[in-house]
Formats: sequence, C-alpha cells, structure tokens
Amino acid sequence: MDPIVAVCASIPVVLFFLALGVPVYASLGLTGILGIAAISDLSSALIQLRVFPYTQVASYLLVVVPLFIIMGNFAYHGGLGDDVYRVGRKWFSRFPGGLAIATIIGSAGFASCCGSSVATAATMGYVAVPEMRKYGYDPKLACGVVAAGGVLGILIPPSVILVFYGVITDVSVGSMLLAGFLPGILSVIIYILGLLFLSRIYPDLAPDPESVSWRERFSSLKGLWGIALLFLVVIGGIYIGWFTPTEAAAVGSFVAMMAMFIRRRAVWSMRSEVLDSFSSTLRTTCMVFIVILGAGLYSFFLTLAQVPQMVSQYVATLPVPPWAVVSLFLLLYIPLGMLLDSFSMLLVTLPIMFPVVVTQLGYDPLWFGILATKLCEIGLITPPVGLNVYVLAGVVTDVSLTDIFKGCFWFVIFEVVSTAIIFMIPELSFWLPHSMGR
Repeated sequence: MDPIVAVCASIPVVLFFLALGVPVYASLGLTGILGIAAISDLSSALIQLRVFPYTQVASYLLVVVPLFIIMGNFAYHGGLGDDVYRVGRKWFSRFPGGLAIATIIGSAGFASCCGSSVATAATMGYVAVPEMRKYGYDPKLACGVVAAGGVLGILIPPSVILVFYGVITDVSVGSMLLAGFLPGILSVIIYILGLLFLSRIYPDLAPDPESVSWRERFSSLKGLWGIALLFLVVIGGIYIGWFTPTEAAAVGSFVAMMAMFIRRRAVWSMRSEVLDSFSSTLRTTCMVFIVILGAGLYSFFLTLAQVPQMVSQYVATLPVPPWAVVSLFLLLYIPLGMLLDSFSMLLVTLPIMFPVVVTQLGYDPLWFGILATKLCEIGLITPPVGLNVYVLAGVVTDVSLTDIFKGCFWFVIFEVVSTAIIFMIPELSFWLPHSMGR
C-alpha cells in the first residue's frame, strides 16, 4: 500500500478504536502494527512487535520514571502535600479567594516533590476540596482549582513528562527539568492573579477573607521542611552537578521515605503505607511504559511512512514566518489533548515536529519542550479526555463531571495566557539550564 494512503487511513482507524472504548495505547499500537504490515509486510510488523518492547523500554534514563513516582507516593503518605496546603492557607487567607490560592500553592509544592499531575490532583482533592466547600466556595470553582492545580505536576520539576521529552528527543534530562522551573513559577503566579480577579468580579464564588495572626503564619513555616529538603536535594543536586537526574531521583526517593518514617512515627502503620507506595508505583509505571509501547509503534509507523520528511519538505515551502509554523504545531496539541494522554501525544507528534522546529527552523529544544508540555497541561483539563478531571470526579463523587469541566474553564484561559508569555519570552525556558553550564 502507498505510505500516504496508509497514513490517511490510519487516522479513522484510531478514532474507530477509541469510539469502541479500546484503550489509547491499544488503539495506537494496533493501528501502528496494521500500518507497518500495510507498508511493508506482516512479518516485518511481527518482528517489530517482538523487539519493540525491549528496545523502547530498556533505557537507563527511563529508570527515573518509577523513582520519581515512588518519591511522590512516599511524599503523599508522609503528609508533605498537607503541610504545604496548611502553610498556603495561613499566608493567603487574608486575600479574596485565599483558600483557592492556598490550594494552588499546595499543588505547586506537592508537584515539586511528586512529578505527577494525577497524583497531585488526587491528593489535593482529598485535602482541599472539602475545606473549600466547608468555607462556602462554589463547588465548581473548588474542583476546578484542584484539577488545574494538578497540571502543575507535569511542569514543575521533577516532572515525569519533562524526563519523557528528554528521552524521546535526546535532550539533556537535567536541562529539561531545570527548564520547567521558571515557567512553573510563572504558571502559579498567573493562576493566583486570575483567582484574585475572579474573586473580585464574582464575589459569590468565594467567601470573605479571614484574618490570621503573623505568629500563626510564621509558626506554620516549620511544616515546609520536608518539601524544601526534597526540592533542594533533587533540583539543587542536579543544578550543582552532584547528581545525574537518575541519581537525584534515587536520592530523592530515599529522602522522601525517611521523611515519611519521621512524620508517621507509628511503626505499625508503616507496613501498609510502604506496600501501597510500591503497588501504586508499579501500576503507574506499567501504565506509562505500555503507553510508550503502543504510541511508539504508531510513531514508528509514521516514521516508516516518511511523514517527518514530508512535513519538513512541506514546511520549507510555506510562505509564513517560522514562529507561525511553531504556533500551528502547538495548536494541534489542543484537539489531540481531547483524545490522547500526554505521553501518547508526545510520542506521536515529536518525531514529526521536533526535527522541523529544532533542526530546520533552529529554535531551542528546551523552549519547544516547555511549550509542548504546557499544551499537554491544557489537554489534562479539557473534555472529553481530561484525565485530571476524571481522577477528581472519582475523589469528589457528589460533583458531576460536567460541573468539574465547567470549573476548569477559567484555568484553561490562564494556561493560554502563561503559554503565550513563554512563547514570546523564550529565555524563561532556557536561562536557568544554560546558567548551569556556566
């Protein structure tokens, strides 16, 4: 079969599988195998099916994925996310929508030691949503804050998605992790300013501010020691050059486990929490790796059909400036995010987009990686496959899925604003990692 015909036919096949309820990894993997067989032959497709799982997953850099995940599980059981939330509540309660702002701060803090948006959304859903609703916050806003705050987990280092991007594109994983720091801080600031704005124009969404003494505020800061230590060990170790990303993840996991032991103190409760951490890490890691295999097979099919080369040749003839090409590429992530998870999107699109944006147009790979991650964030809170929303709906059972999506609407706008700023000021993405080299 002609490669172009095979590629065009593969798109409705993927959509058909998804409509039948077939998981994303299986839809992409099956379509990839069928596409390889159509272009070459069935034996070639079966050979790829046999060797692909090992060649794609047997990578030393991917060891960082389960290590960061288990570090987040230890931090969760150690109550580090709760501590950051309490600090944020004490310091921001005097502002309009202060509890919502505290939730964003807590999500950012937990994301900095977790690396997972789903884990961040689930944790803050248990902690923050009941508190906000108790104090009179609109249920849609309360859920939207938590779902959107969870997306910070894939941008603020350590981030599994940024590691994933570095592995796929052969960009330094340490540089990618550092590149997410300033854009992550920017996202938090935009969220806070947006919440202050919403609280002013829609006062019914949030209750009146509450007064907290300065003594209580400073006293609450002692709860930050766990998060601060973990962040300094992992990100500080990478920046100074003490650790590689994989070593930093291993050391961070050990520090998080020790923090859990110190915080819990009750030895008899440790067994169940440690077992839960390992089992949760196993499930999540298997999910990530099977997505790598399924989406990787489809990506291999696109590469075999020479789609990246054709796109590069087409882009070279377009009478538009380079920034417009990058903008069009990024806009594709919005409809893709409505159907695919972040890992699948990156695996399918980067083999096509990365050579064009970085090699042909000459843009910084760190900058493009952060922008792609930001667009993946938007996909996590937009229908119909807003993964964070589905996770939160499982935690907050008395708020409908539709209402949670409605609560996320404003945060999609905030994400677009912060993405536009990063697009116009690329230095936000690569200044910190470049300074590491000095």
